[in-house]
Amino acid sequence: MKHYFLIAIALFAIAGCSPWSDPKLEPPPALREMRGVWVATVTNIDWPSKPGLSSDEQQKEMLAILDRARELKLNAIILQVRTSCDAFYPSDLEPWSEYLTGQQGKAPEPFYDPLQMWISEAHARGLELHAWFNPFRVRHPSAKTDAPNHISKAHPELVKQYGKYQWLDPGEPAAREHTLKVFRDVVARYDIDGVHIDDYFYPYPEKGVDFPDEPSWQRYQKSGGKLSRADWRRANINELIQKLYETIKAEKPHVKFGISPFGIWKPGYPAAVQGFNQYESLYADAKLWLNRGWCDYFTPQLYWRISATSQPYKGLLDWWISENSKGRNIYPGLAPYRVGNGNQNWPPQEIVEQIEATRARYPKASGNIHFSMKTLMSDSNGVAPLLRESVYAADALVPASSWLDNEPPKQPELIATPDGRGGASLSFKARGKGQDLWLWALYIRSGGFWRMQVLPGNVNHFAVKQEAATKQIAVVAIAAVDRSGNESKRRVVEMKQEEK
Repeated sequence: MKHYFLIAIALFAIAGCSPWSDPKLEPPPALREMRGVWVATVTNIDWPSKPGLSSDEQQKEMLAILDRARELKLNAIILQVRTSCDAFYPSDLEPWSEYLTGQQGKAPEPFYDPLQMWISEAHARGLELHAWFNPFRVRHPSAKTDAPNHISKAHPELVKQYGKYQWLDPGEPAAREHTLKVFRDVVARYDIDGVHIDDYFYPYPEKGVDFPDEPSWQRYQKSGGKLSRADWRRANINELIQKLYETIKAEKPHVKFGISPFGIWKPGYPAAVQGFNQYESLYADAKLWLNRGWCDYFTPQLYWRISATSQPYKGLLDWWISENSKGRNIYPGLAPYRVGNGNQNWPPQEIVEQIEATRARYPKASGNIHFSMKTLMSDSNGVAPLLRESVYAADALVPASSWLDNEPPKQPELIATPDGRGGASLSFKARGKGQDLWLWALYIRSGGFWRMQVLPGNVNHFAVKQEAATKQIAVVAIAAVDRSGNESKRRVVEMKQEEK
């Protein structure tokens, strides 16, 4: 006759060392890696699939994206909530987006709050939700409708036509302040995990045409300004970035700020790099923002192959890492959208090799963000199957942001009951303040190996199944993880059989 007994083991650290010499009783360090994906809403790139869908159809597509992200073991959604001074949430500052309802200013029918639902459903799956904003774009060429309260109507003095686009003039203090109000409003009202901006600052240049900011430039000069026009433009963007970081932290210190600039700062940095110059053309001094630590994570868009000679993935990544004097998280952006469609120069394996190249630089670089979700929603171009089967075969925690908070949650409680079939039924509970718990990191040892599984923080019970006849669950451990990524001490339970 056999019976099971449990030995509860509280892991603790003395002088930085674990008391356990037996690795069977000590889970390995958690796998830490950002696995993010952009969900673009402008021109309905990723969601919703077209404007004017019913609320039910929009929600079904949303849930399909979130379920797919969890299936692929991603851990963060970067959702575009402001494409062109519009909103994918109820706002007193800007109108509803036409990419949602087909009519700018029209709310969903029946009414719901898309951003709130994205947040709650992402969190229920253990996914972070970062709100992605375009700071200055006013109107995209694809736009067909206007709302009376759109900024182009309410404050036309702040808006400039440039090519086929309309743009807020970053040189207008009122334009920068309006944008900051929009960010502040979302951070205050929503339980987002991050604020995110990409590579659009001053617009990408039209050939032979300068951005029409003469009135704001003249006022700057008359006020005694001494900067050159290019430096003044960069100063306008620098001011926004610094104030945005300060605004977010004043409102909610745990909310992360991520910047995803064009992948090249200037040609020649590093040597032999050629290509577009964001410093001179977008007036984006992304190197300065990283040097000053005006972000919590930095995602240069490295949309080139490892083998590229003028824009080498590894060389550019190493250069950005070398500029990371404040030790922020570096998550280079990848381009799975380039794979397929007859493009023989981008095999699916390229994405895997870029992820492996990023991992080789851990912890100086610690994950990637993919553009975009549409590419990963099917297996057709081969990227998703490779992620699932190789580099993303196991769960991972988002890297910690220790400069925001480095105090771990308290060690949780854990009860493990054998199920009689080689598995166990687990019950666990956090200790301490509620905001200390964001996720659970569950560690399972069977067949001589450890594996980690990430569970949402609202889960308190979990059944661990025996994987095979020879892989009875031997040890389980659980840790609480907070919003800044700090992990508590693990609570460990060893499960043994004894003959009687």
